[in-house]
Formats: sequence, structure tokens, C-alpha cells
Amino acid sequence: MPYTDKSLVCAECGAQFTFSAEDQEYHASRGFENEPRRCPSCRQARKAERGNGGGYTSDRQMFPAVCAECGRETNVPFQPRGDRPVYCRDCFSRRSPQRSRY
Repeated sequence: MPYTDKSLVCAECGAQFTFSAEDQEYHASRGFENEPRRCPSCRQARKAERGNGGGYTSDRQMFPAVCAECGRETNVPFQPRGDRPVYCRDCFSRRSPQRSRY
């Protein structure tokens, strides 16, 4: 399906911005179905507001745990209950299907 540039209006500031054919193709390849609601500058400001662009701030509470696969000590963003395995970042990424970040 050929994509063409679209002109959209930012839900945050009301400015018009272009949702390029290249960006549309990227969104489709990642399985995104909705068009962006914010212009690039409002999107960037929102990421900065949330801290480090990933939605997690440095003051997030972390809990100590031991990885069920490699035995390495790690910290996780949830309280381990003991009835399910907990994995370090490396082992978890090898076990779970690849997830894309936008």
C-alpha cells in the first residue's frame, strides 16, 4: 500500500504537522494502527516531562531479586512474590519476544 504525506493537527498545541509517508510506513511496520496525535515538538516535550524519554523516572522504587535463569542479583520495578520466576534484564530480553520502542 503506497503511503502519501498527511497533514495532521496536534492535539496538544493545535499546530499542523506532516505525518510523512516514511513515518506512516514505519508505524505500519511496528503494528501501530493510530496516527500520532502530537506534533514532534510536543511529543519531545512530553517525553522530557516523563523523564529520560522512557516513562520511568530515577526515583522509581526498585526491589532486589535473584535472576531465576542465571542467578545474578538484579533490581526489578515490582515486588517479587516468590511464586513466579524473576529474570534480570538480559535473561528477560532473551526469553520474551522482541518488543519495539517508539
